[in-house]
Parts: sequence; structure tokens; C-alpha cells
Amino acid sequence: MKINVLVLRAAGTNCDAETVYAWQQVGAEAEALHVSRLLECPSRLDDVDILTLAGGFSYGDDIAAGKILANQLVHHLGDVLRRFVERGRLVLGICNGFQVLAKTGLLDDEGVDKPSATVTFNGSARYEDRWVHLRVETDHCAFLSAGQILYLPVAHAEGKVVTRDRVALAQLDQRDRIALRYVDADGNPGDYPVNPNGSEDNIAGLTDATGRVLGLMPHPERNIHLTHHPLWTRLAKDREPDGVKVFRSAMRYLM
Repeated sequence: MKINVLVLRAAGTNCDAETVYAWQQVGAEAEALHVSRLLECPSRLDDVDILTLAGGFSYGDDIAAGKILANQLVHHLGDVLRRFVERGRLVLGICNGFQVLAKTGLLDDEGVDKPSATVTFNGSARYEDRWVHLRVETDHCAFLSAGQILYLPVAHAEGKVVTRDRVALAQLDQRDRIALRYVDADGNPGDYPVNPNGSEDNIAGLTDATGRVLGLMPHPERNIHLTHHPLWTRLAKDREPDGVKVFRSAMRYLM
């Protein structure tokens, strides 16, 4: 079965080529497309199984990270994207893509008008570029398997997940929307640098009610070959890189 993936990019996006390559490594037919082309022809999504919002700095992170691209999607493709998910298709937002998703309402029950959470400047007040451990917290996300501990790199200045209030944070947990948490190598939550950005409740990724939309700050496309791992010479040669697991899980879900 052929799975078609569209990797959306805009001015400033810089991870689209790597993300296309990552999807291709698990057998998907993937291509990058500028958002302007999608705005001109929204029907391009009719033949797409997975929409991916790649990492980078869309529109230079002007106003706020991901805000301009999010506004384009909300005002011109809002209904199209909602129908896309309702038809059983998948949406993945990586780093800047997560920032975009958090501002479009696709991760929220109440949509863009009353978001439960957003992504803002790191608690360290500096750009964080490091490898982190992540614990999968949900069993209903198409991209993840509950109980996994993943090791992926982060690279962002605005990766701190903050919620509207304590009620919103509790609801995210109760409704099984917290997809990933930052943990140490033993799977336990911790302060900086285990949590590289100060995210509330160590949140590293969120999913929607369907489990078909995932936003995460770490970069799975940067750990798809054994040699990407900083300690690769000490690993078994047949070990599947943790980034591959994210992409392959989505493929299995659709097949």
C-alpha cells in the first residue's frame, strides 16, 4: 500500500529535506511543498495520507514562533485541515511544526479560540541544542507506542510548553493528550537539563482527541541512522534508531 506524505514548508523552514528523507526511509512517497502552493490548490491534500509540518524558523519566527504560518493555515485552510483529520489522515508537527499546531487549534477540543496550551521561550532564556530522553505517555497516538523511551535531539529557543491554567493542564493529562514527557535515562522526570526548556509537567509533545495529530519539540528526523546517535559505536548494529520508530508507527497505523 502506498502512503503519500506532504511535508509543508515556508520561508525559514530548514528541516523539510531531512523530513522528506526520513519518511522515504520507512517506505512512504514523500515530497516537500511550499505553503503558497497549498493555498493556491488545497485539493492537493485529497491524495495525501500524512501532512507533516517541518522544523525550522517559518517566517523567521516573527511575532512568535510559528504564528504567521499558523495564521495562514487557520484563515485559509482551517476547514480543509479539520476535514483532513476527520477522514482518518494524520498530521505531524515537528519543532516549529509543533509551535504551528499549538496555534492552529488542531490539538484542542475548543479550537483556536481557546487553546489549552502554547509554546513560548525556553526557561533558560537561550537556544537549547542537546539530546534528550522522552517517555511516551499515551497509548492512542498513531505515531507512538506507550511505554517507549526515546532518545532524540532538541534544537529550539521557544520550546517551553505552557498551559492556559492549572485546570487546562489537568485536563490535558486526564484526557490523555500528553504524548511525551522529558525524562532522564531511567525514565524519571527531572529539572534542567533533563527538561531542556522548562515545559510545564515536563511536556515534550501533545496529541489531539483522535490520536491522529501529534506535535512534538524533539526532532525524530535527526535520529534515523545508527550513526546519528552520539554513542553509536557502542550500540548494536541492528538497533532501530528511535526517530525511525515515530515514522514507522504512523505507516503501520495507516496500513
